[in-house]
Amino acid sequence: MEQQDAVRREGRLTPVLALATLIAAFGSSFQYGYNVAAINSPAKLMKAFYNETYYDRTGEHISEFSLTLLWSVSVSMFPFGGFLGSLMVGPLVNKLGRKGTLLFNNIFSIVPAILMGCSEVAKSFEMIIVARLLVGICAGLSSNVVPMYLGELAPKNLRGALGVVPQLFITVGILAAQILGLRSLLANEEGWPILLGVTGIPAAVQLLLLPFFPESPRYLLIQKKDEAAAKNALRELRGWDDVDAETQEIWEEDRAEKAAGFISVLKLLRMRSLRWQVISIVVLMGGQQLSGVNAIYYYADQIYLSAGVRAQDVQYVTAGTGAVNMLMTICAVFVVELLGRRVLLLLGFSICFTACCVLTAALALQDTISWMPYVSIACIISYVIGHALGPSPIPALLITEIFLQSSRPAAYMVGGSVHWLSNFTVGLIFPFIQVGLGAYSFIIFAMICVLTTIYTFLVVPETKSKTFIEINEIFTKMNEVSEVHPEKEELKDFPPSTTGQ
Repeated sequence: MEQQDAVRREGRLTPVLALATLIAAFGSSFQYGYNVAAINSPAKLMKAFYNETYYDRTGEHISEFSLTLLWSVSVSMFPFGGFLGSLMVGPLVNKLGRKGTLLFNNIFSIVPAILMGCSEVAKSFEMIIVARLLVGICAGLSSNVVPMYLGELAPKNLRGALGVVPQLFITVGILAAQILGLRSLLANEEGWPILLGVTGIPAAVQLLLLPFFPESPRYLLIQKKDEAAAKNALRELRGWDDVDAETQEIWEEDRAEKAAGFISVLKLLRMRSLRWQVISIVVLMGGQQLSGVNAIYYYADQIYLSAGVRAQDVQYVTAGTGAVNMLMTICAVFVVELLGRRVLLLLGFSICFTACCVLTAALALQDTISWMPYVSIACIISYVIGHALGPSPIPALLITEIFLQSSRPAAYMVGGSVHWLSNFTVGLIFPFIQVGLGAYSFIIFAMICVLTTIYTFLVVPETKSKTFIEINEIFTKMNEVSEVHPEKEELKDFPPSTTGQ
């Protein structure tokens, strides 16, 4: 993820690096986005299928409450699987490697794709629920492993841009699901099992192509102690032969970490030298999910309807919102190395806060002032823009940057667990908040955006173009631990001249 070269050459985007990035992101991150959105369009058809199936088995119709419960379970099994997937990250990336984990992860996509595709023929809604759990595990693993893999492949000056690519493919996946989920395409009686089953295609592509690309050089060198393989991987990725300086850098990071040994999640939470890094990840991951992004999408259809968009056209407007989301994430890929991570987080959360506040007012007044629904639409679009600039892509990228090799898998497990548990909570609780508070539910999200913005302003440092060791030194000062601290320090005895990351 972070190399710089003998002659201080700037790393460039070689064909191998570009293709590895695209295949990893398309095969894994794309599916996360796709499965988040794919279940929205055919919801009515699927509920009807649940009802018919139940009727065929028992001879009576399912009660409204049981149907709602079954549907909630079908939807929320996905984030629950994501949580389970996050817990598997550490053991798998250390045992199978980063690339190996991504290949293994395709099982959790191809099997559920077959289950969902065949569920209607088999007359079994249980297959859908099990498949949602499995595909959730796939998303939980990939949302953590893809940024880690790409972060470790990329040279330092491309780390931010490549680190945002997984988030870009998540938005491409959402958009693909929204387009295929148009009623004229697959969201119809015959098409919905295919809509759900399409998720297996990217996995199959990845299974065929990813084996030809290199494993993370840092994993090969630090965990596998295989210097020859690591150098070959670096040569392939960088497109030049002289990779000694970079190899040296990785060794230095490894030596610095010998002091820390293997860091488990419990040890990570207890280490004073990592305190602010862990708090930052928890705050940013929680803020990302609890800032109401899911609620905005949930509300979008109703707001479009109240603004006078015709019921049959809402699906096109929703797909338009998905396209805005994707375009802004493409901007983030290019801007993250220019403006830096911190600026994008502050800007993004501030836009989301403003949009939530104005949206609350607009929803409260929309029956009294005729043009208010258009203000609501503007708020939704500005919220999506704000979230796509910072809160969506940056937190996962920061985990790779503010932790060193030994603590990175445990940090991803913590960040991933917070991400998926928050997602799960919002999915379960939001419908009830909405009934209780109505339009005012966005005040809660506005508060969360403001608190995250303040925390980012006070605590999170800029990490752009810094080596991992320089970033670690910033946090060492914040954590008030001396450079050489018995056992506790993640970094110690560091040669002062290092430029490595």
